[in-house]
Amino acid sequence: MRRKLSLGILLLIDTAIVSLTPLLALMIRFEETAFDALFITFLFPLMPVIIFARLITFYAFGLYHRLWRYASINELLAIGTAVTLSSVIIVTYTSFIGPDIPKSVHFISWFSAIILIGLSRLCVRIISHMRQIKGKKDTSNVLIIGAGDAGAMIAREIKYRYNGNKIIIGFIDDDPYKYNQMIFGVKIIGNRSVIRQTVREYQVNEIIIAMPSIGGNIVREILSECRQTACTVKTLPGMYELIDGKVTVQQLRDVNLEDLLRRDPVQLDLSEITGLISGRNVLVTGAGGSIGSELCRQIAKLAPKKLVLLGKGENSIYEIDRELRMKFPNIDIRPIIADVRDRKRINKVFVANKPQVVFHAAAHKHVPLMELQPEEAVRNNIFGTKVVAEAADRARSEVFVMVSTDKAVNPSSIMGATKRVAELVIQSVSKLSDTKFVAVRFGNVLGSRGSVIPLFKTQIAAGGPITITHPDMERYFMTIPEAVQLVLQAGSMARGGEVFVLDMGKPVKIVDLAHDLIELSGLVPYEDIKIEYTGTRPGEKLFEELLTAEEGIDATKHEKIFIANIRTIDDKQFQQWLTALRQAIQDDDVVEIIKRMVPTYSAGSSSNRKQVNNQDSETKVKNKEYTGGYQTATGLIH
Repeated sequence: MRRKLSLGILLLIDTAIVSLTPLLALMIRFEETAFDALFITFLFPLMPVIIFARLITFYAFGLYHRLWRYASINELLAIGTAVTLSSVIIVTYTSFIGPDIPKSVHFISWFSAIILIGLSRLCVRIISHMRQIKGKKDTSNVLIIGAGDAGAMIAREIKYRYNGNKIIIGFIDDDPYKYNQMIFGVKIIGNRSVIRQTVREYQVNEIIIAMPSIGGNIVREILSECRQTACTVKTLPGMYELIDGKVTVQQLRDVNLEDLLRRDPVQLDLSEITGLISGRNVLVTGAGGSIGSELCRQIAKLAPKKLVLLGKGENSIYEIDRELRMKFPNIDIRPIIADVRDRKRINKVFVANKPQVVFHAAAHKHVPLMELQPEEAVRNNIFGTKVVAEAADRARSEVFVMVSTDKAVNPSSIMGATKRVAELVIQSVSKLSDTKFVAVRFGNVLGSRGSVIPLFKTQIAAGGPITITHPDMERYFMTIPEAVQLVLQAGSMARGGEVFVLDMGKPVKIVDLAHDLIELSGLVPYEDIKIEYTGTRPGEKLFEELLTAEEGIDATKHEKIFIANIRTIDDKQFQQWLTALRQAIQDDDVVEIIKRMVPTYSAGSSSNRKQVNNQDSETKVKNKEYTGGYQTATGLIH
């Protein structure tokens, strides 16, 4: 009933407007003589035609099926187009059938109709807005930092979505040319130096950082200013998380550590990545893990024909399968529970699904765990990779991408050494295969399972202390979305046999991460949360490297991706080592073989593991040390 009433009112208003605009045009054109009998005689017979042509055109363009309280430029364009088309119909009619009306009258009538119809809709929006604001007292004053496209989109959504509950009092931007300009009727006040002053003057409750493309150092500076206020601070994700470029209010979140470490966004060749994935059968091992699951999310956005989610843990595979089915119902998604070491099972999976592109992200990655059981690292990271690579070769997959690590360079841990051997495995298989086998080597990813960030958060929530192995411990860091996008880009560049190295930027001190997380929690380092140093553990290095001393790099067409010049090895000798390594697994003595395969490997406590296992009391002491130190950062970083 309400809808019919609104439609009736709009029809009456429009009928009045389209009836009056010809008369208005006559008055403007002919002034005192406008109502001479001659003009009236010509005009009145045309009125039914004018009204009919206008209203039918308005209806065809949906002017009676729009929510005018949300009117924008699209609605204005619809009004202009509808009035223009109806004017063309009227002019055509008068030219061939009706009386000869001066062209100036038609033009003035057209212009007046657009203005008056537009004003009528604007009045509807104003009345609706005033009704929504009336009686509402709980409002929040919002200051937006960033007067670019993202800031404008956020401002627009706030105005329409919150109906006066949030009031934008201004923008902050460092571009002096924007000062005192207006966006949606809101002034750009000044640069970052006036944030605190603006908060005081306008009683700001909430600050939104709407600058997804800025670097982490600028986010840190802005956050430092915002901390001097009592405002709630929200931010948009970085550009790596906004791969589709859409900005909405729902994406606003608290500032986190990833924002403080944000780097300048890199340009991806989406056409190459789309060519690799779109319409193809894609298989991801380790699909339930941090890197694997993000690979699946970004691959799904590129519309593969089939996406196979292969993993050993049923819960994680169930979760990513359910998430992707909800977001991408048109993609053929196949969740598969399988162990990459099970050759028979993996071969069946490849035969059944015929993957054209394979991303191998399955691996044992926890440094201290693998130091305790190096045989498991060898089984999974080396022979598991060999099983999957050979299955891809037999299935004639086109591209095989293995996710590697900077810990494969001059490894001091069994985990890093086994990943280096895994790189050698795919290079060996690549020599005799039509499949393009490549590895992508990068450093730590923020927020992955079992890594330092969740650990620190848990320790802060418990009241501290935060435990760090060494004050000088440094690591390269990258966000999960950024790493995965560059892995996809590297896969699209594969020619066969390459080890790609990602530009990880500058290394970050672990103690600095701890300081940032404590401050983001609203606490003070060393006062509210203590930081303790526990000493480095077996397998840990103070600094990670992306290349060995003898390895150089070649540039690629992508500024953030390089190719490592890896020395070649004798395939016959390598296969003999693999045979010896398989036997050594049974004898619990893999470290010596790994040392021969990776001369730069400096073994930690793993070499003594056999002796430790033969001495029960020492085993208990060691296990207690590892268990007690398990909540120490950097050993869990991967």
